[in-house]
Amino acid sequence: MTDLTRYPSVHYLRERARTRLPHFAWEFLDSSTGIEDGKARNESALREIEIVPRMLPGKIEAEFKTTLFGQEYEAPFGVAPVGMSGLVWPKTEIFLARAAAQMKLPYCLSTVGAETPETVGPEVGEYGWYQYYPTKNLEVRDDILRRGKDAGFKVLVITVDVPVTSTRERQLKAGLRMPPKKDLATLWQATRNPAWSLSTLTHKMPHLVTLEKYRTDNSDLRTFLAALLHGRPDWDDVSAVRDLWDGPVILKGIMDVGDAVEAAKRGFDGIVVSNHGARQTDAAPATISVLPEIAAEVGGKMSIIFDSGIRSGLDIVRARALGADFCLLGRPFLYAVAALGEAGGQHVMNVLRDDYCNNMLQLGVKNVDELRNLKIRNRPTPTNW
Repeated sequence: MTDLTRYPSVHYLRERARTRLPHFAWEFLDSSTGIEDGKARNESALREIEIVPRMLPGKIEAEFKTTLFGQEYEAPFGVAPVGMSGLVWPKTEIFLARAAAQMKLPYCLSTVGAETPETVGPEVGEYGWYQYYPTKNLEVRDDILRRGKDAGFKVLVITVDVPVTSTRERQLKAGLRMPPKKDLATLWQATRNPAWSLSTLTHKMPHLVTLEKYRTDNSDLRTFLAALLHGRPDWDDVSAVRDLWDGPVILKGIMDVGDAVEAAKRGFDGIVVSNHGARQTDAAPATISVLPEIAAEVGGKMSIIFDSGIRSGLDIVRARALGADFCLLGRPFLYAVAALGEAGGQHVMNVLRDDYCNNMLQLGVKNVDELRNLKIRNRPTPTNW
C-alpha cells in the first residue's frame, strides 16, 4: 500500500506524474483544446459549489456503496474511458482494470485504447464497462460489440461527442503524433525519463490494438480513423446499437437537456453528462453548470452519470448533491498510474473514496438523499451559464 501521507490527493499525484513523463506524454494527458478555458472552467465551477453543513446529526456513518444498473459498487465513482492510455504509462488499462476489480468499482475500456477487450475483460471481471465509438461499417460495429460481450463486459458506453478530431494545440506543439514519431526530439524527451522509457521498451509502443484488425491499407492514422469512425451518428444509429447490446447502454457526452430527454424517451439506461474533459471545444460550458437542469428533467427516469473536472472526493459529493447518481473520472487515474505505476490505481481509488466519506461526515449527512436536502450556494442555473 502506498503511503497516503506522500500522495494524499490528486494534486500531489499530478505533480509527481509530471516529473516522470516525457513532455509529449504529459501534454497528451494534461492538455485540452484551444486556450484551455474549458478545462479551467470545469474545475473552477465545481470548486465554486458551496454546501452548507448541518450540525448535531448524532452518530452517523457515511453510506458510499452504490447500486447502478443492478450492480453494487463500493463507491459512487468509476474509471472513465481514456483512449491510448498506454501512452501515459504502458499497461495502464490492465493496471486500472485490476485495481477496479479489487476495489469493486467500474472500469470502462475505450475502443481506442492500447489494450484489447480480450486482454482487459478477464482482468476487470464483472466490473467491466465497454466504450464504443460509432463506426460507419455495420459489420465492424457488430464485430466490435461481439468482442466486448464475449470478453465479459456488462455495460456499453456509446460516446457521441467527438464529431471531428479537435486541435489540441499543446499536443501539436509538443510534437505528439499517433503513433509517436521516432525522431530525435521524441527520443530526447524519452531519455530524460528513464522509468517511462524502460517500461515502454519492455512492453510496446501504444497503438490502437482493438481497431487494427479492421485496417486494410497503409494510410496514416488520422485517415484510417476518419474512414472507420462515424463522428456524426444520429438517434437511429445509436438506438440500433442499443438494440444489439444485451445489457445496460448509456450515452456519453450529453450536455443539452433536450438530448437528455430524447435519450430517456428512446429507452437508454443512462447518460454521461460530459464535455469530454474539455478536449473537444473550448466553448462548452462547465459540465457541472448543465447538470441540475438535466437532473430536473430526467432524474428518476434514467441514471445520470457525471464526468469532467472532478479532482477530489469532495467534487464527487458536489456532483451528487446537484443530481448525479454516479461519477466517472479520467485524468486523476492516469495521473496516479504515471506517478506510482501499478499501485497508483488502487491508491487514488482509496484517496477519492476516503475524501468522499470524510466530506459527507463533515456536512452531517449519511446518504445522497440527505445530501440533496442541504442548502447549496452558487447552484448553477440557466441564467448564469
